[in-house]
Amino acid sequence: MADVSKLRGVACKTIDDTSAELNNISQEIWKHPQQNFEEVFAHNLLTTFLKERGFEVTPKVAGLETAFRAEYNGDMKSPRVGIICEYDALPEIDHACGHNLIAEAGIAAALGIKAAIEASNNTLGSLVVFGTPAEEGGGGKIFMIDEGCFDDVDFCMMVHPTAFDSATPLVLACQHMRIRYHGHAAHAAAFPWEGVNALDAGVACYTSLSMLRQQMKPTWRVHGVFKDGGVKPNIIPDTSVLKYYFRAPDNEELVDLMAKAKGCWEGAASATGCTVEVECHGYGKNNVNYAAMKHNQVLAKLYQKYAESLGVKFLPEGEAENALLGSTDMGNVSLVKPSIHPAFTINSPAVIHTHEFKDAASKPEAQAKVLIAGKSMAMTSIDVLADTQLLKSVVEEFEQKS
Repeated sequence: MADVSKLRGVACKTIDDTSAELNNISQEIWKHPQQNFEEVFAHNLLTTFLKERGFEVTPKVAGLETAFRAEYNGDMKSPRVGIICEYDALPEIDHACGHNLIAEAGIAAALGIKAAIEASNNTLGSLVVFGTPAEEGGGGKIFMIDEGCFDDVDFCMMVHPTAFDSATPLVLACQHMRIRYHGHAAHAAAFPWEGVNALDAGVACYTSLSMLRQQMKPTWRVHGVFKDGGVKPNIIPDTSVLKYYFRAPDNEELVDLMAKAKGCWEGAASATGCTVEVECHGYGKNNVNYAAMKHNQVLAKLYQKYAESLGVKFLPEGEAENALLGSTDMGNVSLVKPSIHPAFTINSPAVIHTHEFKDAASKPEAQAKVLIAGKSMAMTSIDVLADTQLLKSVVEEFEQKS
């Protein structure tokens, strides 16, 4: 096998040499935003690109029209790294979460790792690129886990753009819920005493949950919107619907949070005379929620070392672990394989899920940061693929935390 430092150099040079093509990928995905399980443009763009560059591509995997698998095998199929791409957009604000950049960084890392495998005379190991749809509330990776998509890889990684640099950002467990109140309609002016106001119940629930925030732990999050609150002012609403996300650092704390919140929606029903129907919405065969991310520290420290060598300034230790990124189905992947999900900045003060971040995700200023993230993933992967003992340390840490 070639010298590992030289293999890292090959990977980085390959990424630099293809930087224009990589930028075109993110620009095209940004221009063609598509939401959960509808990301046909990105799926076709990425699978075509990877096939043209020597990957064995399987489109539409796990029964999902916009998921894919692209692998490159040297003479040794093991060890094997999984590089994860996302590319779905948000309603109305499109790529305000920067998933076009996640796809670019993943493809960059994949091209770098493939070049290193070739430079090793195909003895370094192998690589799988996963195209994972519907991260924004669709749980695409969970469906892929159920179908065994990640079974044959040894470790996984992806990156996410945001407003800070951290190799181990805080990624919370998240439960999606729909709270529906049933009352009784009546004419609001002529016979209001005949009505049971479901909108009042929804408002009482909303305000009760808002007041509960005063007694929540700093890392708990609760946020919701009204999806239905009636049809006309002169008809007492007989139905109201709220959609909520409940988040906590792990499933145990999430259970505690949900127990506190239960009193809010039940109390609102009791106070207004309505009945309440609560639906916990999950994904996959077992209807599971998004899990908290379990970062593999061995992989994270390697990633940070290489990103710092390329000029990245990470948050200080202690602050980095508490920098909140949100929730993602990558957390579920981290339960089945050693994984990391670093966060990286894109030369913008904007925060994710805003119009400003959407604009920043298409700017030339973002590109240098995306390429650094791709190089850091590639170099981390090369080190682990090349070192049996290092891979053993990765796996041992994962097994101890499982």
